Amino acid sequence: MPANKKYLTKSPWQQFAKISAGILGGYLISALIHMCLPLWLPNPKEILITSIFTLFIVWCALLIVPFLFKNGWKAWLLYLVIIAILYGIYIIGNQKNPFI
Repeated sequence: MPANKKYLTKSPWQQFAKISAGILGGYLISALIHMCLPLWLPNPKEILITSIFTLFIVWCALLIVPFLFKNGWKAWLLYLVIIAILYGIYIIGNQKNPFI
């Protein structure tokens, strides 16, 4: 069943914002989550092994989220805030418990 045309975005910049937020922003968020988990949780080796699989699952979920927004730039703003918070958590965790 094709999508209803009234819900599709006509603007190419909105489409670009949503697609780029889903691909780049979603990947950065999922990678940062999986970089933070071994720093803060016990058993970092097991977490790294399982994170190979869960990273793609989280990335696929975050790829869909920007399409729920009407404005793709708001999705980018939300993703950038989350990326900044996760990067701060990673920096603090890496100083307390250097993993690599």
